Amino acid sequence: MSDKKMNFFARSSKNQKTFRPKKSARSGSKGAQLKKHIDNTLGQGDLREAVRLPPGEDLNEWLAVNTVDFFNNVNMLYGTLIEFCTAATCKTMSAGPKYEYRWADGVKVKKPIEVSAPKYVEYLMDWIEAQLDDETIFPQHFGVSFPPNFRDVVKTILKRLFRVYAHIYHSHFQMVVKLKEEAHLNTCFKHFTLFTVEFGLIDGAELAPLSELIETIKAGQ
Repeated sequence: MSDKKMNFFARSSKNQKTFRPKKSARSGSKGAQLKKHIDNTLGQGDLREAVRLPPGEDLNEWLAVNTVDFFNNVNMLYGTLIEFCTAATCKTMSAGPKYEYRWADGVKVKKPIEVSAPKYVEYLMDWIEAQLDDETIFPQHFGVSFPPNFRDVVKTILKRLFRVYAHIYHSHFQMVVKLKEEAHLNTCFKHFTLFTVEFGLIDGAELAPLSELIETIKAGQ
């Protein structure tokens, strides 16, 4: 492992008290096989190939394994920045002056509330983790059916994870560069973007805060 990667994971580990342990792929051989396929294609540096549904595989299985991966990536990335993203420095969850996000989960918080960026991310990660742990939504064993609304659940999770990326790029990118983590951030976001575009998982209006970067990624630059 390179010194840069060791430094990145060391920083993230130091801040794990705020976040949760890395989520594993679904139990059973299929989830493990798909995770191995993702790791192998990413290891070859072919992100466009890495997002494609492997021939003969179930789309929901593919969405599930990748959603867990994206949750882990964002959790790790933000974990390196929590000492710089505070209620004092980031009073609202925003992505530049034009975009502000308010929190609501539809259950505990039905009416959107304004919270600081770290509080928003805390609420979000708790909410996503609850979805991932709910076996009626993300079955833990291969062969158990996904719910009919599974794609909609995934779309909501990824839409909200995008907001964390948008906040990082707009509010903390200079610190990311200072920590020499920009290559890792850019690779993770490129993978995330290509996947969501491949399967039409985030509406265009939601992507507006990073539209220029996304267009560059889509153009293959």
